[in-house]
Amino acid sequence: MTRGPTVIRVPPGGGGGGGRGIKCCCCLCCQCINFGYLTSQHGLIKLAEAMLGGLCQSLLVRYGMSEASSMGSAFHGFLTTASACLLTTGLLIACYVLSGNSQNLIRQSIFECLFNATACFLYLSASSYMGVAVNFYLYPRYALVNMYAAYPAMTAVYYIGVVLGILHGVDAYISYKYYKGYR
Repeated sequence: MTRGPTVIRVPPGGGGGGGRGIKCCCCLCCQCINFGYLTSQHGLIKLAEAMLGGLCQSLLVRYGMSEASSMGSAFHGFLTTASACLLTTGLLIACYVLSGNSQNLIRQSIFECLFNATACFLYLSASSYMGVAVNFYLYPRYALVNMYAAYPAMTAVYYIGVVLGILHGVDAYISYKYYKGYR
């Protein structure tokens, strides 16, 4: 059985909607920039992923580096997950904002489905491993040492990681629907 030709749909004007460019007093400037994407459902999900991923990464670096040796590979695994997913999400946001055509072409490919499904799995598994390590290694210190900030910060990290895993899972489902043309 042979497969027919692949059809790539690019709506006129890049499909960015009405939010293209910067509105100056009487005209639109920088119409190549697709700010309308940032207010779309998909754009808001991507922004939430980027902000929560950045929060996780900053908490890990600020409060977890001194405790990395006691948490072991749970810390390093979560930091690697957060860094890789944040970088890829940031690049996707930049591509979508800078080019409406990229938004439609990348979202029609399988890349975003696979990335979000992988990010979902990585965040959920890293969060569960981090939760065990934090409660096993950091909680006893938290119970003994006054003003021990690493335990609450790392607890917040693995809770936010679960939220990020769910958010990437929802994004994977939405991307899959877009990929299949169900919008």
